[in-house]
Amino acid sequence: LLCFGGVGNQLIFMTFFHLCLALTGIISTTRRGSILAGVVVLYCLTSIVAGYTAVRLYRQMGAKNWVQCIMLTAGLFPAPVVVVFMWVNTVAIAHGSTSALPFTTILTVSALYIFLAFPLTVFGGIMAKNYASPDFNAPTRTTKVAREIPTEIPWYRSRPFQVLIAGFLPFSAIYIELHYIFASMWGHQIYTLFGILLLAFVLLIIVTSFITIALLYFQLAREDHRWWWAAYINGGMTGIFIYVYSFYYYFHRSGMSGLLQSSFYFGYMAVVSFGFFLMLGSAAFQCSLVFVKYIYSRIKLD
Repeated sequence: LLCFGGVGNQLIFMTFFHLCLALTGIISTTRRGSILAGVVVLYCLTSIVAGYTAVRLYRQMGAKNWVQCIMLTAGLFPAPVVVVFMWVNTVAIAHGSTSALPFTTILTVSALYIFLAFPLTVFGGIMAKNYASPDFNAPTRTTKVAREIPTEIPWYRSRPFQVLIAGFLPFSAIYIELHYIFASMWGHQIYTLFGILLLAFVLLIIVTSFITIALLYFQLAREDHRWWWAAYINGGMTGIFIYVYSFYYYFHRSGMSGLLQSSFYFGYMAVVSFGFFLMLGSAAFQCSLVFVKYIYSRIKLD
């Protein structure tokens, strides 16, 4: 979970900086190559955020194997990206498509990860190990024996219903903007409203965090203390909804067909959806952690 949170923080910083650079005109919004190059470079430069935040919370939990935490953090997002890219690029080469990336480009991206992203992740982890506070600052004492969790709960407080609500409400807030983004990505249209996109991104994080906190309150009220993964999954469910929407767009709006186009579309949309899952899950988890610390710090104990 802590590795997921670290990578999610990194992607939040990367997306925010990328939108700000696009808004100021530093990154050209009319050239797709410029946008993709900006994503790769910013991902590498913000890797220090993932390493620092993951190891900092990892040590606050009292764990000692921080090297393993760094390794998992460094490979959590690139690994599925590499798997998808290898499949998509293989299909493109088999079809003789010009969309297949040349070997020099693959070598350049690999070098950026090996000599920039990975070292920065390790450096961030070392910084957290040596300089971040190891104190979790729990607001109350906890017992070693877990309390019994009630099993008889109303249907509207069940996990499946909460997961559905947690994903649907934030998705509905960005549905209109998402349509234009899909049209720009897959419909060969130029998207220029990056100011509105930045506002929608900030709004999405805020709405997701607030909804997750509300669902967390209901979960704690029914005496269910297992909230860590629940909060993360509730926040990240919007990414799953985005991937489900991509199926609707493909079959009813895109006009694409064939193995090559399907592989590109569903492969890269899986990567984008996974990125949103990590980002929103991380934001929701951290806001939930602040909320839990706050409410339990207000409990008066004798």
